[in-house]
Amino acid sequence: MNRDKIAPIGVLTISDRVSRGEYEDRGGPAVQQWLQSRFQGPRRFELRSVPDEVEQVTENLQQMARICALVVTTGGTGIGPRDITPEAMKEACHAFLPGFGEKMRASSWQTVPTAILSRATAGLVDRCLVINLPGHPRAIGECMDAIWPAIPHAIEIIGGSLGETIDAAADPHSSEDSNRR
Repeated sequence: MNRDKIAPIGVLTISDRVSRGEYEDRGGPAVQQWLQSRFQGPRRFELRSVPDEVEQVTENLQQMARICALVVTTGGTGIGPRDITPEAMKEACHAFLPGFGEKMRASSWQTVPTAILSRATAGLVDRCLVINLPGHPRAIGECMDAIWPAIPHAIEIIGGSLGETIDAAADPHSSEDSNRR
């Protein structure tokens, strides 16, 4: 498949300090690096950072969903007063996939008992899968490891494509018959 015809993957860092240039974005690059490792060749990414403001997050999610099959956010999923990612998801998404958040919390619980405080979720904005991740690079890897098997399949079901992933070649569930389960 021609790389230029494959939709970019969106990565949205949600952080007041990162958006103001006061803090180095470690979450967005960690998401991009993790995702890039799942593809044979280079991928196009749409990278953005926004402050913890519901309207700006919602607007960016909707914009990115127009050009991406997958958008992954990082940051703003906790219980702090500026953690507003779940509220923006409520505004942007027409359907929710709570199993993603449940799986991330369950897998993180083993090493970080405070992972239960995460409000990360996933949902659909039109035909785009949006997944919320924590902002810490180590947590990003742990969460993506836990949920990755479902991501290409979910995108296929909603009519999108990530192109060929490294895992898909070895995944017996990535066949055309997988929609029947």
